[in-house]
Amino acid sequence: MSKKTEQDFFERPDVRRVLWWLLWGSCALTVLLELWWTPPIHFHFADFFGFEAVLGFVSCAVLIVGAKLLGYLLKKPEDYYDR
Repeated sequence: MSKKTEQDFFERPDVRRVLWWLLWGSCALTVLLELWWTPPIHFHFADFFGFEAVLGFVSCAVLIVGAKLLGYLLKKPEDYYDR
């Protein structure tokens, strides 16, 4: 009896490759769009090329680190409800 292994849609190598290309393409497009269009600047520290991309990356990194720290704080032992 042969065991058929099914892969999830997002685990398929061709799909993962396309998703990585879409991610990097959208990141590059975000930075390149700033060559033609400059968003209105409200603070003087935001007046450098690629500020929105850097802000998005740093915000995402802070959210991930915050979620990890929150997970450590809220983590309960496996037998917490059995006590």
